[in-house]
Amino acid sequence: MPLIIEIVKGDITKADVDAIVNAANNKFWMGAGVAGAIKRAGGESIEQEAMAKGPVMPGEAVYSTAGQLPYKYVIHAAVMGQDLRTSDKLIRRATISSLNIAEKLHLESIAFPAFGTGVGGFPMKACANIMVTTVRGYSDLVKHLRRVQFCLFDELGYKLFTDAVEKRE
Repeated sequence: MPLIIEIVKGDITKADVDAIVNAANNKFWMGAGVAGAIKRAGGESIEQEAMAKGPVMPGEAVYSTAGQLPYKYVIHAAVMGQDLRTSDKLIRRATISSLNIAEKLHLESIAFPAFGTGVGGFPMKACANIMVTTVRGYSDLVKHLRRVQFCLFDELGYKLFTDAVEKRE
């Protein structure tokens, strides 16, 4: 069964999925942007659990419980190191690492933010193309995952991810 890719404009902490993905640094401290929103909505325990599993190499991912959020887990994808910079390779690896964890946890649905486009300064259009292509390439490997949502905070992100999905083969 093919993996369904959805594009949603809104707050990732309100996504209709089993787990959400946090665009993290490799020590998993949660500062601004998506990480800050997740920590504010779900509580300090999310950051504490994630930090206890770090540091990891950029591109790897870990998971924690979701605190007060209604999810089974929060997957923390280290899309950057302590320099807070990212690259196409790190975005691709962090996306795959997150999908691997979702499969390992037998999740049916997850929501991703746009990796590295906030603090990391990565261009949104390039991020959309990398993440959508990576999820599509992974779809033949899934056993449990049925739905991947990209949850974008603003109109530009929503449009660029929608364009990337519509740019099929």
